[in-house]
Amino acid sequence: MKSYSNDPEWTDVVPILQDDGGPNPLAAIAYTEDYSEAMSYLRSVMANNELSERVLDLTEDIIRMNPAHYTVWLYRAKTLFALNSDLTEELEWVNEIALVHQKNYQIWHHRQLLMDKLGNPAGESTFIARMFEKDAKNYHVWSYRQWLVRRFDLWDQELPDIEKLLEKDVRNNSAWNHRYFVVFGREAPVADDVVEREIQFAKDAIVKAPQNQSPWNYLRGVLQKTNRPLSTVHDFVVQYADITNPDSIRSSHALDALVDIYAEEDDKKKDAAQALDLLAQKYDPIRANYWNYRKSLLELPVASS
Repeated sequence: MKSYSNDPEWTDVVPILQDDGGPNPLAAIAYTEDYSEAMSYLRSVMANNELSERVLDLTEDIIRMNPAHYTVWLYRAKTLFALNSDLTEELEWVNEIALVHQKNYQIWHHRQLLMDKLGNPAGESTFIARMFEKDAKNYHVWSYRQWLVRRFDLWDQELPDIEKLLEKDVRNNSAWNHRYFVVFGREAPVADDVVEREIQFAKDAIVKAPQNQSPWNYLRGVLQKTNRPLSTVHDFVVQYADITNPDSIRSSHALDALVDIYAEEDDKKKDAAQALDLLAQKYDPIRANYWNYRKSLLELPVASS
């Protein structure tokens, strides 16, 4: 690794060593010598508010040793902007780091700062697709994608990509969450035909994998968001949870939905209790205590609105 103390370019800098609390610190972190030296030089340039090309070299060196150091990323961004550096070139470097350190959120905040400054999201969808090839449920990438949609008003361009991801893995809960964000995340009201489309989309996904919880949650979310009772999909739910034929039940999530549908009607409380018994005893016994608790609530009076 590079030695800053022996580099003529850095002879004018007096390094500031880390203070761990005196000569005998209680729990000093065992940094490598290279990392400790680089950080001591960074403290010095930050103290003097130096914004230069050599600072960019220094921050790159530190980031390669520790890509989770948030302060280093922030100072690097400050330096880049002060020098009016080529941010497209910086993005290419960030791509390299992101592909190696996939679960590092500091990288994505830095990318957000760069993209906000550039004001043009060209190429971002391509790189995000590369990240999803490695991990299609990467939380940091999805969070960044939501920011990107809001920042550049990309709402109408998202659904095709999301559908491709769900076709590849219908159990990708992150993709389902993003679809909900794209459809309902804007302030404008959602048209009825869009709502019907989303209900049908969830149903079609359930047909493919009835025991997949994601589309069931999505279906519930769409109905709740649009103030439609769960009972509007009763006939669909019963196809997967007919309590008159317990051995034919194909989805515990359909049973759960059926409980909520029947619990809303006084004359269906016994059916709701039967569905809960099936969940506790046969279709989801690992959570028997929970289902039994839900059953006990059926005896409580319905709260007035």
